[in-house]
Amino acid sequence: MKPASDTVSPPNPAEMRPPRAAATIVVVRDGDAGVGIEVLLSRRADRGDHNSGAWVFPGGVVDAGDRHSHACCAGLDDAAASARLGLPEGGLDYYVAAVRECFEESGLLYAVDRDGATVRLDDDAGIDKAGAALAAWRGPLHRSERTVGEMCREFGLQLALDRLIYLSHWLTPPARAKRFDTRFFLAAVPPAQTAVHDGTELVEQLWLRPADALARAHDLKLLTPTQKTLELLARFHSVDAALEWASAPREVLLTMPHVGTGSHGLRPVIPDEPAYAELGRLDPQGLGSASYELQPGVAVRLSPRLIRVTANNGSMMTGPGTNTYLVGGGAANEWAVIDPGPPDDAHVEAILAAAPGAIRWIFVTHTHKDHSPATVALQARTGARVHGRVADHPQWQDLSFAPDQHLAGGERFVLPGPQGEASTLLAVHTPGHASNHLCYLLEEEKLLFTGDHVMQASTVVINPPDGDMAAYIGSLRELCERDLEWLAPGHGFLMAQPKQAMEAIVAHRLKREAKVLAAVRSLGPAPAQALLVKVYADVHARLHAMAMRSLTAHLFKLRDEASVVEVDGMWSLPPGAAEALR
Repeated sequence: MKPASDTVSPPNPAEMRPPRAAATIVVVRDGDAGVGIEVLLSRRADRGDHNSGAWVFPGGVVDAGDRHSHACCAGLDDAAASARLGLPEGGLDYYVAAVRECFEESGLLYAVDRDGATVRLDDDAGIDKAGAALAAWRGPLHRSERTVGEMCREFGLQLALDRLIYLSHWLTPPARAKRFDTRFFLAAVPPAQTAVHDGTELVEQLWLRPADALARAHDLKLLTPTQKTLELLARFHSVDAALEWASAPREVLLTMPHVGTGSHGLRPVIPDEPAYAELGRLDPQGLGSASYELQPGVAVRLSPRLIRVTANNGSMMTGPGTNTYLVGGGAANEWAVIDPGPPDDAHVEAILAAAPGAIRWIFVTHTHKDHSPATVALQARTGARVHGRVADHPQWQDLSFAPDQHLAGGERFVLPGPQGEASTLLAVHTPGHASNHLCYLLEEEKLLFTGDHVMQASTVVINPPDGDMAAYIGSLRELCERDLEWLAPGHGFLMAQPKQAMEAIVAHRLKREAKVLAAVRSLGPAPAQALLVKVYADVHARLHAMAMRSLTAHLFKLRDEASVVEVDGMWSLPPGAAEALR
């Protein structure tokens, strides 16, 4: 779900401004009658800017008075606050600003009196005399006429900063006219206090379950940080559960959306979206010049020596479509093609149109039918020399593939590159998904073309006999030892942090393998179909036919390691293994 209201306009680089420090409190409470956690949301007044009308959490800009109010803080000093926020100093300013802004905008005050008791602003009839006296400070604080430190001294209060748990860190992308470097905190609503919006900055407020707020995204303007915070809180059934999770040791990473263009216009793209890393590489200033969608037939310049064209064969198996890459350039303006793709005349024409010069070489990662069949047509049109391997088993393979040069792995090809540089491709044999699978390393960019060895947002199917689970995991582990900075998958956008991505795949495979072994232990002797239902209970039944291929690969690996045995289609632990496990 993407907030359609959270659109952006192309920025003028000369007008880009540094972000202003800001702080926000996400105020939560337990709803009545077991309805779950509720969040305080308020609608901002119309100021003619991007935030106008947005439903937000209480918060605002850190001001100079917050730095001068450190003396009224309890439960935290600047050194500890700065350490939590990863700052050399000034961390306490954010905590003070969060409490002050929450009080200004929503009338909720995180403070204790001289005896350490939580400040109570309500009695049975509503706001009491003390609460009314404090409420009179909301306007002067908002207008920066007084500081929260002065208020605390007058009423003998200290800010209860230990009630705030550091939740997240958001940085507005460069495309915004107003930019904020915002620290989000999580806190339970103070007891005996009632939220009352100020009527100036905030003109309406609601207590909503996160799921209900998300369901109303069509009529509540939710900015990206608000939406993602609501999605996070929707996981918790109570305030205590949310606070316990947020309080546990964890690293709070900076989140700065990138800006991309596509069928929904310009919009922010966050780190868990497939296009995020690529947008940061292609458009670091956030000018909105790169796309968050893979568009079939559209040539995308990924670097001076690298172009991508995506085939129009998107499906459950191929994701957004198969990527074809062109590598080269230089004075000779000669190019190599990696994975010509499916037998699609329109895609071949798109490759030819995308190539700035003559295509001299074709490299194929493997011969599954979405990667190599267009080789025949492309070679006929260009006369390019074909490189790759033939699979050990013909099932599911492109039988038309006939390489001019058979690659064993380890071959290095020096191709033209921009500005007199080379574009060096190293062939790396990576069996597992297929016996003949090759990856190609573009050494100048530390970028690995992964074919189907690593796919984005999808698990690779390992299909015996040509697919081999042990070989697949081994190939991934070997690649983790290489110095890589980018992955260029056969399906999806460029991927950053290659080692982390591949280690995650290995961990996923080993976790699934443990489930296979546990299922054999509990059900065996059992047929593979019975094991499938248990091992892939988390996968929709419509995908079970494909899952059976990978399950078989896991069973074959465990059999070869003597961890399971198979007799007449029934899988079980080896004799004596069950007793040894008791």
